[in-house]
Amino acid sequence: MIFHKPTLDLISQSLLLKGKTISVAEDVTSGLLQFSFSQMQNAPLFYKGGMTVCTVDEKIRLLNVEPAETRNCGISEYIADKMAVEIAKVFHTDWGIGITGYVSPIRESGFSIYMHFSMSYKGSVVSSRKMELDQAMPLGEAQLFFTRNVLEQFKCKLESYKIS
Repeated sequence: MIFHKPTLDLISQSLLLKGKTISVAEDVTSGLLQFSFSQMQNAPLFYKGGMTVCTVDEKIRLLNVEPAETRNCGISEYIADKMAVEIAKVFHTDWGIGITGYVSPIRESGFSIYMHFSMSYKGSVVSSRKMELDQAMPLGEAQLFFTRNVLEQFKCKLESYKIS
């Protein structure tokens, strides 16, 4: 398995025990986060779905991102926050994860490889972070690295978050 099974199992167990649901919106990871949730045991009981949204126009249309906030190709903390909150609304879930970024060093990214990811719970952002890679790596490896890190961060959030 390309993802750490104990992490997937802990996320699955935590969501099931707490009776909570999740959905995800992503661009930089191109569906890997959705794939990872679909691989969890009993996924249909807590994972309601996801969306891969790669263009600014689709983020505006599908996730209610403000057009004025889409400079820098729609990659920012605000965009990740909005993706997390809005995807949870779309799928009527307790939790939402939004992830956006660059896996190739291009001019728009300042020739950096980074992502912003956010987690929302009950309509409010509870965690928002930026992660940057120190060195270039193949596209697929960067996407896997980002996905694994988001899963690990979500696992930690579930372990520490007081759920009502």
